[in-house]
Amino acid sequence: MDLIILFLLLSFISYMVIKRNVSKITTTPTWLLWLSLMIPPLIWAGWYLINPSQNSMPPILIFIPLLLSPIIYVWLIEIGKIPQKESNHQSTISLEKSEKKPIEEELTLQKLPLSINPQEEKALRDCFPWGIYYLQKIDYLPQAILCMGKLMSAPEKAYPTVKSNLEKVFQDRFLIIFQETLQGQPFFALVPNPYSPTAQQKLPQEKLTRPDIALILLLFTFITTTIVGAQLSGVEVSELETNPLLILQGLPYSLSLILILGIHELSHYLFAVYYQIRTTLPYFIPIPFFLGTFGAFISIKSPMPNRKAVFDVAIAGPLGGFLVTIPVLIWGLAYSQIVNMPEQINMLNFEALDPRFSFLFAIISKFVLGSKLIADKAIALHPAAVAGYIGLIITALNLMPVGQLDGGHIVHAMFGQKKALIIGQITRILVIMLALIRGEFLLWAIILIFMPVTDQPALNDVTELDNKRDFLGLLALLLLIMILLPLPSTVQSWLNI
Repeated sequence: MDLIILFLLLSFISYMVIKRNVSKITTTPTWLLWLSLMIPPLIWAGWYLINPSQNSMPPILIFIPLLLSPIIYVWLIEIGKIPQKESNHQSTISLEKSEKKPIEEELTLQKLPLSINPQEEKALRDCFPWGIYYLQKIDYLPQAILCMGKLMSAPEKAYPTVKSNLEKVFQDRFLIIFQETLQGQPFFALVPNPYSPTAQQKLPQEKLTRPDIALILLLFTFITTTIVGAQLSGVEVSELETNPLLILQGLPYSLSLILILGIHELSHYLFAVYYQIRTTLPYFIPIPFFLGTFGAFISIKSPMPNRKAVFDVAIAGPLGGFLVTIPVLIWGLAYSQIVNMPEQINMLNFEALDPRFSFLFAIISKFVLGSKLIADKAIALHPAAVAGYIGLIITALNLMPVGQLDGGHIVHAMFGQKKALIIGQITRILVIMLALIRGEFLLWAIILIFMPVTDQPALNDVTELDNKRDFLGLLALLLLIMILLPLPSTVQSWLNI
């Protein structure tokens, strides 16, 4: 049953990722692209269903699907790739000139004009003081005006100076983007601003805050998680039909999990509002099985102003959720029971969980349970402890430094987009290696393989972070390691776990 649930979860995530990121650049049906990516999990899930008693899969069934799947996936994209003339009308800006770094802000630009007259071009050139940014040439692309030159001052001084000068000439007609080429050369780009009053008159208005939908989804999530929580407490579905009040036993789980997820997304939302970034309200995703929810999300609808904003919005969620997770986990562990270690260890076996799989979880468990937790013993988690444990897993998954995960945003803000791409690829490889050793991480590995490794750049993507934020980012990555790192044998002996 767990295998089927994980497969459904993977299917949903991979389909949504393809539909959001890839369907814009190819005419190949989304379902066919999804099927090509699902070749490995389909084969693996089928093998485990046919051979439930065997723990190890033949290596050929592991590596051959992993090799064929991306080849077929890329081939399907290429045979249906939208020609350049058509793709210019897509919502994603792509500057496909030599030595130009792609700008990937999802802006609806097809109805917005991109042209300036000779007088405006002269004024444009005057916006770049020689001592700030030495402008060498201007390139006109279908969806952007590139201003290439040499940076003559600090990025934190150059961007506001040039931006202020450009706004005096063009008002709010353009978004001013400051990025680097793959060779590390800073450049400015002007793209039509879809949020200006003129553009808003031409483009359909989108209502971002839908409190009615947010409340309805929250209510359904509360119901589904409460039912799952009651089941975790030992209440059977048949008992709920005869005595509906038994559902109240699911409240510790549902309220704790909703609080953790809600604070995580609300932290993102509040920081986005602080930086005046257009964003939706937090939305929960209810499901009537497994954990009762697929989590919660917000959707950011405007570019990040700078790497500082990228960092603050990204790190706020995991830290906010983690600060709630710890007291919930401590509370739940205090009411949990010590049981014998099962023969087969599973990260989702809440009735007999081995705490040693995670350094941080083991330390917290020993702190709460004390001498009751000894070697060769597992923990039967109280429903509140299950919610706290899930909170730790969510924190770790979001802190993975890959693509559009919170961790991907964090390393992008800390090291720049080019280094973040390298870190993301290395992380993928490490998680795949970890999954070969510990099968519980196979789902994580598959998700990271199919997740886009690129992150959308900020408007000012050149100015670096201050030392305090760099230090906080390193602490966040350390937290990720502490959650994923198994408890070393020497520490096990020392703690008698």
